[in-house]
Amino acid sequence: MRYEERAKLAVVKALVPVAILVFSPVLLIAGAPIRRRYLRHVYREEAPQILDKKRGGVSAHYFVVTSPLLKWLCWPTESLVRLASRRG
Repeated sequence: MRYEERAKLAVVKALVPVAILVFSPVLLIAGAPIRRRYLRHVYREEAPQILDKKRGGVSAHYFVVTSPLLKWLCWPTESLVRLASRRG
């Protein structure tokens, strides 16, 4: 999407939290591995940039990656993974 497409950006901004809330039970149970795989997929070498200032584009992934709601819902499993890795 381009920066100029404000209607599309507004729709994506509104739908990302809704999608995260729909998947919140899954994120609370297995959020850390899902988030880790998703971030690896988004930031892989051959992937297009999520925020391209030269071309004036922004990806829907940008709103997912920067969502505090996603980070908050994945926090319990991330803390359990950290605790297990210290003891293991």
